[in-house]
Amino acid sequence: MTPAPIRVAKRSLVIAGHRTSVSLEEPFWSELRKMAETRNLSLAALVAEIDSARGANNLSSAIRVAILESLQASRTSNEAQLGQEVSGSSAG
Repeated sequence: MTPAPIRVAKRSLVIAGHRTSVSLEEPFWSELRKMAETRNLSLAALVAEIDSARGANNLSSAIRVAILESLQASRTSNEAQLGQEVSGSSAG
């Protein structure tokens, strides 16, 4: 069975006073919104941060990489916390 295609959505944002369009797959938009919420930033503010750090890279690609790095950091943090809980429970 072939997986359903993932829809790409184009959104317009104002970054550093300039209107720009960003095309991302819906799952990336969802994670980007979660990232912004977690950091108490607007979507535009978070994208502006990513934009300022991206160098010559494509903005959509830079956003995807930022999301991946955030998810990886979260997973690493969760694994470390789990390791502390396991070692703490075996100390008793």
